[in-house]
Amino acid sequence: MEAEWAEIRALETEIAVLRRACEELPGPREETSGAQAEERKDLFMFFRSLHFFVEWYEYRKRTFKHFKEKYPNVVQLSEGASSSCMGLRSTSQPGFELVIVWRIHIDEEGKVLPKLDLLTKIPQQALQLDRKRVTESAPRSFRTLLGVLGIEASLESLIKSLCMEKKD
Repeated sequence: MEAEWAEIRALETEIAVLRRACEELPGPREETSGAQAEERKDLFMFFRSLHFFVEWYEYRKRTFKHFKEKYPNVVQLSEGASSSCMGLRSTSQPGFELVIVWRIHIDEEGKVLPKLDLLTKIPQQALQLDRKRVTESAPRSFRTLLGVLGIEASLESLIKSLCMEKKD
């Protein structure tokens, strides 16, 4: 019974993280920055947003490429360096995987911001041992880490602390 509850909690956590990630995606009826710029006839806003979007896109691409080259056995990029997701697979714990989802968000004023989320894939046996529900708080903790260390240092820290084999 306890194993079933652990599985249910793990699924609820994953659903909550995916729901948050999906809420940030523009829906078919939502206006995009380009549509807003067109409606307002504000070409400056459109090109400024486009400029910063491209800068963040290139930064994400360089960052993912850097980590893939530095940690080739750990980092997985499903769509190459242009991917918006970076998978981190533990080399010492099979089945343990983290996924960084890095979207680039444009708000209604045309401000462009990166949005990074952490998704977890943990074996059922490990979830049963997670009495303090660390896995459940991992996405929130990752966002806090981003605020303190920044993007690159947070990713480096995550890779080193969770996905690298320990050298004795």
